[in-house]
Amino acid sequence: MTEPSIKEQIHKYVVENANAKGVTQVGDDEPLMTSGVVDSIGIFRLVSFLEDTFRVRIPDEEIVLDNFETIRHIEAFVAGKMAKSSESATAR
Repeated sequence: MTEPSIKEQIHKYVVENANAKGVTQVGDDEPLMTSGVVDSIGIFRLVSFLEDTFRVRIPDEEIVLDNFETIRHIEAFVAGKMAKSSESATAR
């Protein structure tokens, strides 16, 4: 069995949390904040999930709508963070 992709893990987390609000489906390109799927407290929970799951550090100044607007945006943001951390680990 293969490990779920970054997007699959993020999607699963978002949908599980959206279920508490009665939302059962979330599209990869659906705006999470403006559609009410994720609220301001939910963003901080999501950041914590991303940091724990993908072993990345997300400083406050990177918690902006551009990085967290949709599941695809989050996936690209996390993938970029992971690539940077592996580059810096290789450079040591």
